Amino acid sequence: MSPHIAIVTDDPGWHGARLKKSLARRGCRGNYVSLTQCRMALESDGPPVVLPGFEDDLPHGVFVRGVPGGSLEEVVFYLDLLHALKIMDIPVYNDGRAIERTVDKAMTSFLLKQRGIPTPATWVVRNRERALAIAAEELNAGHQIVSKPLFGSQGEGLRRYANIEDLAELSDSNGVFYLQRFVGCSNQAPHDWRVFVIRNKAVAAMRRCGVSWLNNVAQGARCEAARLDDLLLCRLAEDAVKAVDMGYAGVDIIRDAHGRYAVLEVNSIPAWKGLQSVSDTEIADLLVDDFLSLSSRSTYREATAR
Repeated sequence: MSPHIAIVTDDPGWHGARLKKSLARRGCRGNYVSLTQCRMALESDGPPVVLPGFEDDLPHGVFVRGVPGGSLEEVVFYLDLLHALKIMDIPVYNDGRAIERTVDKAMTSFLLKQRGIPTPATWVVRNRERALAIAAEELNAGHQIVSKPLFGSQGEGLRRYANIEDLAELSDSNGVFYLQRFVGCSNQAPHDWRVFVIRNKAVAAMRRCGVSWLNNVAQGARCEAARLDDLLLCRLAEDAVKAVDMGYAGVDIIRDAHGRYAVLEVNSIPAWKGLQSVSDTEIADLLVDDFLSLSSRSTYREATAR
């Protein structure tokens, strides 16, 4: 019997299809699984975690392509499922702990700061008056400020403030203000870099050129191929992934008007469709190879030997 892999996603799309084909080329079966359909069953001798399509046995590995949103209780339960699978010695990629550290921008910023990774000045506060005072101080010092949702991706919900008058609309994220000093690119058109890192090594990169100040591909940015010969860029991305301790990640890096790099975000469930369009590297194959290298469980070895 071939190894049976769970691909956790609610929307397989292009990425799920790439992963499933790559797994098939390596003799593995891949099944799409939504965490919303999973459950814990702790009353019998059967598997304590039940995934659709794996009712009689646990998967040989779990590749996480998405964690659904929801209430605090729902999201905690989804992460509990990933934690439980890893506790049972099932490879989970990226695991629940890695996702927790990066789905929350505040913790990502904290960990980067702790490890000395250059990142824009950032403030996370609960009090609106304090947030307004911080933003006003930044604006008066000649800086612009950006507010971001604590949980979010693809540039959604970001707001940029350039004038004191704008602060009347300063937005929070369910009562929490995540504020970051805006980093501009001098007279150049808006752009930044996405560097894809697997097992602490940069494997592909692209330059993202935004149609506005946002450089996310989902916001219309144009993708340009980027070589991996900028050692400073690659090393910074690799160090950022080490700081948050995960198997693979997409690292967003910007360079300011003085030529200094800074890490904007580290994504634990990164998309790579845009990057693949300008890269000769088959990213899904690299991901699957690294993922399968973690599968040292006896059940995986037994499955591949049959």
